Amino acid sequence: MSGAAVVDGMENGGPTLRLEDVHKSFGDLHVLRGVELEVAKGEVICVLGPSGSGKSTLLRCINLLEPPERGRIFLEGREITCSEGRERQTDTDFVRRRVGIVFQQFNLFPHMSARDNVALAQEKVLGRDRSEARKKAEGLLARVGLSDKLNEYPDRLSGGQQQRVAVARALAMDPHVMLFDEVTSALDPELVKEVLDVMRELADEGMTMIVVTHEIGFARDVASRVVFMDEGVVVEQGAPEQVLGNPREERTKRFLGLVLEH
Repeated sequence: MSGAAVVDGMENGGPTLRLEDVHKSFGDLHVLRGVELEVAKGEVICVLGPSGSGKSTLLRCINLLEPPERGRIFLEGREITCSEGRERQTDTDFVRRRVGIVFQQFNLFPHMSARDNVALAQEKVLGRDRSEARKKAEGLLARVGLSDKLNEYPDRLSGGQQQRVAVARALAMDPHVMLFDEVTSALDPELVKEVLDVMRELADEGMTMIVVTHEIGFARDVASRVVFMDEGVVVEQGAPEQVLGNPREERTKRFLGLVLEH
């Protein structure tokens, strides 16, 4: 494993994901200020917080799209943050094969059908042949309720349908962990439910998930744990009924008051 440190490996019952004192800055803006977080296999973590609190940056650091400049991240017992003597590319490949991410924007290739959008990364990254990748794509599109849209191009799909294609594309990589970054915030209200229903099914099937969301009802019903972030730190975390129903921290109370009132 290219000399990567293995600590609390999965064979010893350690967490699927662990963050230790993770920091990330963009110029003078200190976005993450020492985030500590553990995620067990099969947990669904819903991350709440105001805009600019570092939620999306947290996901991007976990997926190494934005490598943190300080702190350590362990995935399935292996440290994926860079340390002296290790090549970043090795860690990136390891992460890309295990961590799927779905963004607010769908990022589908407009010149490709839904099936080809889901098949492409399987061929390029996993080395599957075209027929195998297309068969997998067809199965996943059926799973997200789009078996009748295999040959449609993105501009012929609704926002909710495009987002479900994006979810299928992430699942096609057989991820061990799924990250969702406010995936319903760009959708019309009537399309939100169809995407959340797919995510509920994944949670029911035991997928390990970290979901950045403002959907309080989803967090209350589906989350194993709710994490509230503000100003780049984890302010409070716990069971949904505790954090959402009886928060301890004043910042959490203020945020929930505004969200629920809205």
